Amino acid sequence: MPTAVSLFSGCGGSDVGLHKAGFDILMANDILPYARDVYTANLPETDFRLCDVATVKNFPQADLLVGCYPCQGFSQGGVRDPSRKINYLYREFDRALRQIKPKAFIVENVSGMRRADFRHLLNNQITRFRMAGYKVECDLLDARKYGVPQERQRVFIVGIRSDLDARYVFPKPTHSDDGTTENSFRNIRDAIGDLPEWPEGEYNTEVFHWYYLSRNRYRGWDEASRTIVAKGRHVSLHPISPRLNRIHTDKWVFEDDRPARRLSFRECARLQGFPNDMLFPDSAILNEKYKVVGNAVPPPLFNAVAGALPDVW
Repeated sequence: MPTAVSLFSGCGGSDVGLHKAGFDILMANDILPYARDVYTANLPETDFRLCDVATVKNFPQADLLVGCYPCQGFSQGGVRDPSRKINYLYREFDRALRQIKPKAFIVENVSGMRRADFRHLLNNQITRFRMAGYKVECDLLDARKYGVPQERQRVFIVGIRSDLDARYVFPKPTHSDDGTTENSFRNIRDAIGDLPEWPEGEYNTEVFHWYYLSRNRYRGWDEASRTIVAKGRHVSLHPISPRLNRIHTDKWVFEDDRPARRLSFRECARLQGFPNDMLFPDSAILNEKYKVVGNAVPPPLFNAVAGALPDVW
């Protein structure tokens, strides 16, 4: 079984996909305590280190290094500030890459990294990884095309060590919107149709404030969900809610007075592609559960990327 080291692992979205692809994950790392709690509840054999990655001086030797370093400065829904210190955590990944010298690596980040004003930071990462001795490929992938019932695009950077006679080719999509029953995009009903309509204690009950209603937060049962976000009060509406109608710019209202609610954290996890039996310990408040789920990589998407690695092990 090939081995892997995972950095900026969160609650394990990337690593659930990696484990399914046949990798033994020797070490994982994140700074959020609840991310650790979820990760170790579901992948207990991995050595999870709860700390700032900068304090990790020695990494286990492994065949693969993966990292999903934080991306708030690049996010379409974030501050979009390229000068923020958090945007340079890829340097820690580069440090680990040069120390471990794995046969391959995988990096995931938000689509906003390809924006013109951030492109220099993306190019800097690619240059660093090439200088570290890797043949590097980069692409933007749509999670819906790999079985995730959610509108979510992410940048992937994949490298194969230059001394190996192989190159990486990104996986072909497994799903499409061509209307075929077997391979159509999955929808909200596919993911959460079996769950209770009003799961007490699992969804955010804050008032739908003006900012929430400044855009359309609704998706129907037969659609893919909107991007799952990390803040519970901004999570999209459950399909049992009334639809939203646009009144004017930045103002939407419910079409009738039926009860409405946001998606629960567990429904968000399903829409991210986490397994139905994914465990979420009761060691954190509700907003922390939303946070780790929304920040995660969809496991089926990461599984597809890892599964396309050439057999260099």
